[in-house]
Amino acid sequence: MSQFPVTTSALDEEIARAEVYGLLARLWYAAPDADLLGAFSVAPTEAPAAGAFLEEPWRQLVGAARGTDAAAVHAEYDALFGGMGKPEIYLFGSHYLSGFLNDKPLAQLRTDLARLGLARGEAVSESEDHVACLFEVMRYLIAGDDAAVANLAQQQAFFATHLQPWLPALCNAVAQHPKAHFYASLAGFTCAFAEIEVQGFDMLG
Repeated sequence: MSQFPVTTSALDEEIARAEVYGLLARLWYAAPDADLLGAFSVAPTEAPAAGAFLEEPWRQLVGAARGTDAAAVHAEYDALFGGMGKPEIYLFGSHYLSGFLNDKPLAQLRTDLARLGLARGEAVSESEDHVACLFEVMRYLIAGDDAAVANLAQQQAFFATHLQPWLPALCNAVAQHPKAHFYASLAGFTCAFAEIEVQGFDMLG
């Protein structure tokens, strides 16, 4: 897997945005396996522009990946997000937006996904408001071939409605959890990336 945020031109930046969303979706959906951790071991740690906002959070994430192994990070993922019954930290937007799983925010999300021509795959057991699923939708809205769907206006609307209101709360919960190590670094990078997205969308007016 080679989706690491290195950009040079405007087109490259859009490709990199999509790849970052893809990487975030993969890491929040399940613990990275040995192959993905191996990709981090050779990933660049410097941003193309010196002092770039994402450079330090990215360096911390790469360092955390290099400082763990598949078994340890799998155990960390299960301790934070898995287990029987109530998890330590929820990964579903409805929990943060309404206090309940499978609530009105999920119904609104399903309506918006249907309007975009998207639906949950049969093999996916998690509801559509899982953060990884939302990141995957953003990746599609950036990299998809259908210009009527994959455009900045749709990206801005989807992000503002379904991610921006609750993503900081998730990232803060993970970053502050005593069992979080790799995922604390991932939360820091995710939050920093989301801030850049917000700034970019704000510039659209």
